[in-house]
Amino acid sequence: MKNTLQSSISIAVAQLNFTVGDVVANADLVIDAIAQAKAVGADLLLTPELALSGYPPEDLLLRPDFYRACARETARIAAASEGVCVVLGHPAEADEGYFNAASVIVDGAVVATYHKHLLPNYEVFDEERYFQPGAVPCVVDYKGLRFGVTICADLWEPAPADLARSAGAQLLLSLNASPFHMNKHDRRLQVLRDRVRETALPVLYCNMIGGQDELVFDGCSFALDSDGGLAYQSSSFEERLDIVRFEGGRWLSTTKVKARALEAEVYEALKCGVRDYLGKNRFPGAIIGLSGGIDSALTLAIAVDALGAERVRAVMMPSPYTAQMSLDDSREMVRRLGVRYDEIPIEPAMKVFADLLAPQFEGLREDTTEENLQSRIRGMILMALSNKTGSIVLTTGNKSEMATGYATLYGDMAGGFAVLKDLYKTFVYRLSDWRNSVSPVIPQNIIDRPPSAELKPDQKDQDSLPPYEVLDAIIEAYMERDESPREIIAAGFAEAEVRRTVGMLKRNEYKRRQSPVGIRVTPRGFGRDWRYPITSRYQDEF
Repeated sequence: MKNTLQSSISIAVAQLNFTVGDVVANADLVIDAIAQAKAVGADLLLTPELALSGYPPEDLLLRPDFYRACARETARIAAASEGVCVVLGHPAEADEGYFNAASVIVDGAVVATYHKHLLPNYEVFDEERYFQPGAVPCVVDYKGLRFGVTICADLWEPAPADLARSAGAQLLLSLNASPFHMNKHDRRLQVLRDRVRETALPVLYCNMIGGQDELVFDGCSFALDSDGGLAYQSSSFEERLDIVRFEGGRWLSTTKVKARALEAEVYEALKCGVRDYLGKNRFPGAIIGLSGGIDSALTLAIAVDALGAERVRAVMMPSPYTAQMSLDDSREMVRRLGVRYDEIPIEPAMKVFADLLAPQFEGLREDTTEENLQSRIRGMILMALSNKTGSIVLTTGNKSEMATGYATLYGDMAGGFAVLKDLYKTFVYRLSDWRNSVSPVIPQNIIDRPPSAELKPDQKDQDSLPPYEVLDAIIEAYMERDESPREIIAAGFAEAEVRRTVGMLKRNEYKRRQSPVGIRVTPRGFGRDWRYPITSRYQDEF
């Protein structure tokens, strides 16, 4: 269907970073965006999904007073909107219940309110817990154009867009709070092109940015013409107010940002997660326990890039098993980054615990108990520094370790935020190489040497785990794609390695439940979208 529309409209796309629960500050952001939109002559301001409340508000949405606060701020935004149409995402209370809503504000008054039709209840989403679904399309005639409003998941299925077209929509405005994971944006483009192909309606997609606990939102707002062509593409992980014009049935924009490489995009996601978790929770800084290994090195680099060297402190806690190269590499890395660095040897504390527990351990051989004590001593030191300074401890464990339990509860798992929690060990190396291609902050020796916990003489990770290339592939198949062990074995993996890996993954659910929240960057992380029972006797299919 060829579009012959003659009317035009200028739209300001508010790709902004909102904070969950801070409805007054979020309203201020929208009001400031209204002022900017007016200053450049825009006709309409489009916000992300639930911009007023932030996303996801979770059980704040069970509080009636929360809806009252959102209603007050919606009214304040309306009062400031004279001269610009505003499409505002917010939670709404109505006679029929509570809704994920978008209100269209014209000349200071709400002229229409749309209720999200499709409430996602999969992956990290839990909207059926809080909202009732809408069923009625929302099409508004403004400046000679009829635009339809949809909210995020509404465009992942055909029905809401079809309803808007049947109600006379000539274009679609989509409000979104679509969280990031690897290769997510390609999937968004594919899905929305399907909707455009089915309806022949041009679409403008506005997405929020920022970190919210384990989720990060990447922005990447865009517009598709009625033929599916990409007419506007905003950047990722950057607050922007882009102006996009709709004229003659097509989108006109000078903004078309090229996508970053995958490693660069993931690194930006991790930076965003760290920056917003500390910033929105008002932590003055971060503390990281260095080991001389790759995980703590990458965590330190991300923290410095996200927060600045002045807000990051590194602590090395050597034991008698710490190699001199670990000390040398750590000292070199903090020199390159310019962060505060302290060394606190733990051998005196190890001797105290050994003497204290000697009567209890008499006649028993040394095992992982003594190894874990070292990790727990380090955890106590880091948490003491955190308590004294108010800075948060960033833990350094990766997804491979979280899956297999190759981490010490109350030891290296002690802390407030897990930066690499959803990053496989193999990707930790990829990301470290990428970061060094920008500037060589991680000493090459840290990347090249075999990984070791250094809790006993000549220890290597591969003494206790399958090779990481094998381990990570098995975890990904079982945990992210829900493949059975039988299917994984049929794909070419040794049965012994599959049994070993799956067994470790299932045994260590109790550890993961006690781990800090961490940034989700894969399609399925150990967090909101992994809800397996700790107590379970289910036998997998082999």
